[in-house]
Amino acid sequence: MVVNKIKQGFIVFLVVLILGCSSVPIQPVVPYGMKVKESLYKLERWSFEGRVALTGKKDALQANINWAHTANDEKIKLAGPLGQGATLIQLAGNSVTIDRGDNKPLTSTQPEIFINQQLGLFVPVQSLRYWVVGVPEPNGHYNIMPTGFTQAGWLIDYKQMQSVNNLAMPYKITVSNEQLKLKLIIDQWVLNDATAQQ
Repeated sequence: MVVNKIKQGFIVFLVVLILGCSSVPIQPVVPYGMKVKESLYKLERWSFEGRVALTGKKDALQANINWAHTANDEKIKLAGPLGQGATLIQLAGNSVTIDRGDNKPLTSTQPEIFINQQLGLFVPVQSLRYWVVGVPEPNGHYNIMPTGFTQAGWLIDYKQMQSVNNLAMPYKITVSNEQLKLKLIIDQWVLNDATAQQ
């Protein structure tokens, strides 16, 4: 009798322990919404650190990413573990320079075509500059979705947001079309422009 009660008590303990350890989906810190995003178009300087995974029909790429934006250019550094295979992509106007650290930087006036040739994957970098902060490219048509929007044949889905300087900034983003899926996790934002905090 005592042994049965001990067994029952142990089973109840295990069930409670298992339920207590079951994974609970992480809820977004803040929900995605377009209404509070207008000030982000005025944000002249920002940067972030994170991780990116690109998957195409034939190729795939995973890297750490550091992206620094100013009013005049974009500097995107991609690197593998411990900084291996570091590549710096710099966009200024309609010009792009790719430096793989071999003192032989390559330059083109067709940024997206050139990046596609170099990475083996088509990445809409000029639009991505807006999408990573949570807004559509201003000169293109878009359709609002519950957790993002569609634009230029791409689905931009904000899986999770985070609060940065009282702003809802992306934490997990998926950008996809029939040819490519880009997953981005942003671990740290730095917003240097006070106009976005108003």
